[in-house]
Amino acid sequence: MAAIENLSRLSTLALRSRRKGLLRLLPPLREILRGSLTERFLTCGKPDCKCARGERHGPIWYLSVSLDQSHRRGTTVPSHQLAQVRSGIESYHRVKEHLEKISNINRELLRRAKGSQRPQKTVRK
Repeated sequence: MAAIENLSRLSTLALRSRRKGLLRLLPPLREILRGSLTERFLTCGKPDCKCARGERHGPIWYLSVSLDQSHRRGTTVPSHQLAQVRSGIESYHRVKEHLEKISNINRELLRRAKGSQRPQKTVRK
């Protein structure tokens, strides 16, 4: 993860402008795909197959997604869909990176708004 930028040095206008620019950079959400793409070579177990001599079957592309610490889901990916899957995974990472930056900006704007809206203390006599 990238280092956290010191946003407190930027003006409110600059923060809003940066946030607007980040929103424009987001790829279309319909294209995002979370997961890992792996290339696998398999053996079938038939004694007279080429894989018994070391020439494994493949490549077989596999998209794997972690659901939680102990559960994963996966599916094979046909070679004609590889470019689309790779693009979707890259889009997911860009969205995640940009959302983190937008969240940091929003947190700084919230901090500033909170500080400027403090009620006046009443003086007791």
